[in-house]
Amino acid sequence: MKEDYSHISVILDRTGSMEPIRDDTIGGFNTFLADQKKRPGVGTLTLVQFDSEDPYEVIHDFKLISAVPKLTRKTYVPRAATPLLDAIGRGINDLEQNLAVMPEMEMPAHVVMLVVTDGQENDSHEFTRGQITKMINKKQEDGWKFVFLSADLDAIDDALAHGVSAASVMAYDKDEVGVAAAWRSTSSRYSDLRSGRVENVVFDEFDRSLQKSEKLRKK
Repeated sequence: MKEDYSHISVILDRTGSMEPIRDDTIGGFNTFLADQKKRPGVGTLTLVQFDSEDPYEVIHDFKLISAVPKLTRKTYVPRAATPLLDAIGRGINDLEQNLAVMPEMEMPAHVVMLVVTDGQENDSHEFTRGQITKMINKKQEDGWKFVFLSADLDAIDDALAHGVSAASVMAYDKDEVGVAAAWRSTSSRYSDLRSGRVENVVFDEFDRSLQKSEKLRKK
């Protein structure tokens, strides 16, 4: 493995309910992208957008972060329903296949899957909850890291039920401030992983203090 090489696959909700925070999501992703471009080491990124019209649209596939363009209103257009399980399942399989053909010495030392949504599953047809739980648990055993951001508290509970570490799951407020803070926190924690300071992407108390939704979870 290449110790200075990290890969992140972003599974981004593009469903209709994301329209109120469309510009905020675009801005948050672009802030994350700009920050990661400044970091030392090799980084690649896969970006997948999902909705019921296209449950798995690959926008970028293992692209060098330095070459990934900004998200725009033309490349991010919310619509339709939420096949969240299918997007995660296909994302895991896709990432697994990409890694399988890489020489071991060229493989990234850190592999992260980041899921960003504002709602709960409501339109999957390929994968069940049980299948996704088994897949996540297996890949975590293989060293993958899973990070989950959601504006829906029921979806947060689902992520925890699927086996995603509570430290890597965070609720965000569905407004300009909440979305921006969530992406900044994610970028900071991912940078910690890339630098070798930590072994996982984990949100701290400061990150959570910026989200009113996190306070509601604790009640």
